[in-house]
Amino acid sequence: MIARPPDGPVVVPAAVAALADGEPCRAVWRNELGGITFKIGAHRYMKWNPAGTTLDLTSEVIRLRWANGRASVPTLLDHGNDDEGTWLVTAALRGESAVSARWKADPATAVRVLGQGLRRLHDALPISECPFTWAAQDRLRIAHSRAAAGLTHPQKWRQQHQHLTVADALTILDDLPVMDHMVVCHGDSCAPNTLIDHDGEFAGHVDLGALGVADRWADLAIATWSTTWNYGPGWEQRLLDAYGIDPDEEKIAYYRLLWDLT
Repeated sequence: MIARPPDGPVVVPAAVAALADGEPCRAVWRNELGGITFKIGAHRYMKWNPAGTTLDLTSEVIRLRWANGRASVPTLLDHGNDDEGTWLVTAALRGESAVSARWKADPATAVRVLGQGLRRLHDALPISECPFTWAAQDRLRIAHSRAAAGLTHPQKWRQQHQHLTVADALTILDDLPVMDHMVVCHGDSCAPNTLIDHDGEFAGHVDLGALGVADRWADLAIATWSTTWNYGPGWEQRLLDAYGIDPDEEKIAYYRLLWDLT
């Protein structure tokens, strides 16, 4: 899902305005399905998703509750829904997104922190206690279901995959790779979801709606990919070095294709 800062005025939903209760309220992030994240005052964020879309914040609510205290993630303050949409409210973590203007101007620092922060998350969260899955076989079932329902659109895939038909892509994915090392994955390890503090050190992770147990390459393949999207070519190896791992091109290719289909 493509997300970016809003490029125009944003109507503040009633639930957001009510929670702000007069405090400054600013839209800071918007995805292509209409979900918006607002910063309220200096210490809270509110993620709001419109009714009638496929967006559902329930999975993120339960994952935040589980991960809080185990890793550097936001504290859940509130959640709810009304006729307009659903929302969750979290306490602000220190730092700012790895794709803020400061860190986009200093990609060497940002990419180092991405790798170190992802390693810290993988080392911190106990797979034996995690009730959530993001494993390839589970995601592959979703990919097949989406394809059968006509919900798979190759024109939306990254350019490197657009020469494939849906059937071709699923055939490739049906050949599951040998597992490397299972961890609790972030599930959306793109650069914007890592926070960096004022001193250029890892501060935390946000957007945990897909967090679950999987091969660590499920996260690493997307984290490295996102360095190209956000900082330009040439940064993937630096992220892997910061994480402390050599590249595995087969797994990188597999999990990037799986990402496009799910």
